[in-house]
Amino acid sequence: MNLKPLHDRIIVEPATAEETTAGGIILPDSAKEKPQRGKVLAVGPGKTLDSGEKAPVDIAVGDVVLYGKYGGTEVKVGGVDYVILRADDVLGVVIEEKAKAGAK
Repeated sequence: MNLKPLHDRIIVEPATAEETTAGGIILPDSAKEKPQRGKVLAVGPGKTLDSGEKAPVDIAVGDVVLYGKYGGTEVKVGGVDYVILRADDVLGVVIEEKAKAGAK
């Protein structure tokens, strides 16, 4: 990937849109929901505060995040779709079931 995020931005690879409903109905392209979940591929160094210090980003590469339906900027680089978001646009980080089971 030839893309580097600046400041407090992150680059997310969106999850694929659902092809079928829970009942097995195949959805046409016009009826598919935009994904609101994706895997973080790159994280910027952080936002520079007025004091000159960098505010670290709480999101790490490899995290699966949830973001708003219309949040961020969609870009296509090398034929692959990415979403560039500010760290503030991320609604939450998905904690996988395996990780939760191992923590008990």
